[in-house]
Amino acid sequence: MEALNNFLGNVSSFLWGIPLLILIVGTGIYLTVRVGFLQIRLLPTALRLVFSKKHDKTAEGDISQFQALTTALAATVGTGNIVGVATAVVLGGPGAIFWMWFSAFFGMATKYSEAILAVRFRVKDSKGQMAGGPMYYLEHGLKQKWLAVLFAIFGAIAAFGIGNGTQSNSVAGVVKSTFGLDTWITGVVLTIFTALVILGGIKSIGNVTAIFVPVMALFYLLAGIIVMVMNITAIPDAFATIFKMAFSAEAATGGAIGAAIRYGIARGVFSNEAGLGSAPIAAAAARTDLPGRQALVSMTQVFLDTFLICSITGVTIVMSGMYKDTSLAANQLTSASFGHFLGNFGPYVVAIGLIFFASSTIFGWAYYGEKCFQYLFKNPSLLIIYRIAFVIMVFIGSVVSLDLIWTFSDITNALMAIPNLIGLLGLSGIVVYETKRIQDKLKEEKLAAKAAKSI
Repeated sequence: MEALNNFLGNVSSFLWGIPLLILIVGTGIYLTVRVGFLQIRLLPTALRLVFSKKHDKTAEGDISQFQALTTALAATVGTGNIVGVATAVVLGGPGAIFWMWFSAFFGMATKYSEAILAVRFRVKDSKGQMAGGPMYYLEHGLKQKWLAVLFAIFGAIAAFGIGNGTQSNSVAGVVKSTFGLDTWITGVVLTIFTALVILGGIKSIGNVTAIFVPVMALFYLLAGIIVMVMNITAIPDAFATIFKMAFSAEAATGGAIGAAIRYGIARGVFSNEAGLGSAPIAAAAARTDLPGRQALVSMTQVFLDTFLICSITGVTIVMSGMYKDTSLAANQLTSASFGHFLGNFGPYVVAIGLIFFASSTIFGWAYYGEKCFQYLFKNPSLLIIYRIAFVIMVFIGSVVSLDLIWTFSDITNALMAIPNLIGLLGLSGIVVYETKRIQDKLKEEKLAAKAAKSI
């Protein structure tokens, strides 16, 4: 078993090495240029669209644009926002946070492009529900079905690991360490809750995440804001440290790419999933009149995940100075940092945040996994088998150590990203075309609104 762990660990390190990170960020830079730095120009519009219901009442789709966003956020906002950021700081220093922001900026264009293609090439399944994502735009857009099949296989497998077992394991572990509850009890509760949510399909998942995600995000953000306000004089020094260490001599060590750059980009991608191809599966279910409108909403996912939630974690860690304590493991660093400012209450904030974040990831990835499974096996009656197996895995993950599954899931995530990035580059012309359509439509709506006001 140890030999297998070492082998898979080496494969994971190879796949998530410099070439893939360059491909992910390079794709984001290329798409940013092609859409004219849209993530800057239209971010305010995108944030307004998040809460707008005007255009999704009569359009085709299964859930609202907001529910599609919260479903994707549910899957994205997870342990990476708490433990992942801490790991980046431990391995790459405070400067890794800057490179996390760097990758997220270009990742917004990637996420936007993924959503455009997901809506553009979505289809209706046998039940009349929308099905879309990389497997559909790779088959129908790029005309490369073999890449679509590979993506679906890796996506269906990854959902059981990084989207399920490892998350339930994190929840059970933090509940036991913080509240003293046996892991099997947490496993039973989480399994029942997951079954009630996902057995109802995307509409049930969308309804739950529309409430669940805002609550969990606001709770964690509020705790972080309290820390910031209480220690406002320390914020400038924290940002100065982040920027200084991002370009320091230490950041430039570690071979062809510095530790700060490598781990900042890698953990940023793990957190916001831009380029992996997972979130567009949820975007394809949204009720929207134009692909570009949902794409703008989806783009805000990276902004909310990395620039807000991850920043709260990262800046708190740097402000506390606890990252200098080499005796602290990455999974202890965030708790210790919040505890530095909030006393005994700090670890509870992190524990509750982790419970919410990891649980929500299970719901979002349940949908991603079943859509990949549905693409591979067209028979609708087989879907219940996948859902039952997924629910069972929640309990198994709660009570069993899953280092092997975590590493294997890292591998399948990387293997998901490669065909997806090929599709994004190959279909970038369609992204540009749909971007022009939504920009023209937004201008038209703005002029119509002005005219209506003048009457």
